[in-house]
Amino acid sequence: MSRRRLPPLNSLRAFEAAARHLNFERAGDEIAVTASAVGQQVKALEAWLGIPLFVRLPSKGVVLTPAGERYAATLSQVLDELDEATARVMRSEASRVVTVSTLPSFASSWLIPRLGSLRARHPDLEIRVSVSTSRTDFAREDVDVAIRFGKGGYPGLRTDLLMEETFFPVCSAALLDDAEHPLREPADLRHHTLLHEIPEGVPDFMTWPRWLAAVGVQGVDASHGPHFSHTFLALQAAAAGQGVALATNVLIGDYLKAGRLARPFPHQVKGAYQYYVVCPEAVAERPAIAAFRTWLLDEAKAQAELDGVL
Repeated sequence: MSRRRLPPLNSLRAFEAAARHLNFERAGDEIAVTASAVGQQVKALEAWLGIPLFVRLPSKGVVLTPAGERYAATLSQVLDELDEATARVMRSEASRVVTVSTLPSFASSWLIPRLGSLRARHPDLEIRVSVSTSRTDFAREDVDVAIRFGKGGYPGLRTDLLMEETFFPVCSAALLDDAEHPLREPADLRHHTLLHEIPEGVPDFMTWPRWLAAVGVQGVDASHGPHFSHTFLALQAAAAGQGVALATNVLIGDYLKAGRLARPFPHQVKGAYQYYVVCPEAVAERPAIAAFRTWLLDEAKAQAELDGVL
């Protein structure tokens, strides 16, 4: 293996900070040195490379040269990866703490109700649940495992399909046996109020028009009815007898088991997205993370088998 030609690390840190801020003083504040020290480190790096990285302006500001822009972009990525690797190697392999990030709806409806099962299987595991609607950045966030809602394909991450999502109508028991317009088949929905969920930023989400088209039902006006921003709000409205909601096998929670909601007919339609368990390949086999991932997949399999029985 050939000997690496690496510039001094202090010069790299100073340059990368200065490139992000385009200001030596702010870069110095970040790495706890003076602006003058940043300037000296940058000059040393330019001398080592033999090319200018900044153009000094009369106003005492700086701009990156084309070579500096390219070098800064690559260097920032390398330092991010180094930061992630350092943080993870400092975390003991024997640690039994697992931080999991997921969507608020999934956490409240599926994950949290099952944590008792995890404690029974792994009483020594300490789970920290973080909720977010943004994609997890493992390089910058203190997260070990994420549960993502999407179509898969996450380069660089260990990815396991957790659950496929299916959609089906639900309503209160009283509405199910409505004296005038009982719900016996999808076409009967034309007599009832449809409750809509309109999540933001989710293209191809299963709406009532899409669901009705998928089961071949015509003549149902799906343009009216209350709209809700979250699944649990639509389910609460349905449980209160205000109409028929589209539920998912993943987020239905205990509504069906408790009898608060009922499925008027067995028709269901597969959604465009699935739930995945993802984590960096480098930590996928860490004992605590592997145990948590295995438990998640076992719980999802058990739920799928139960759904098949139902």
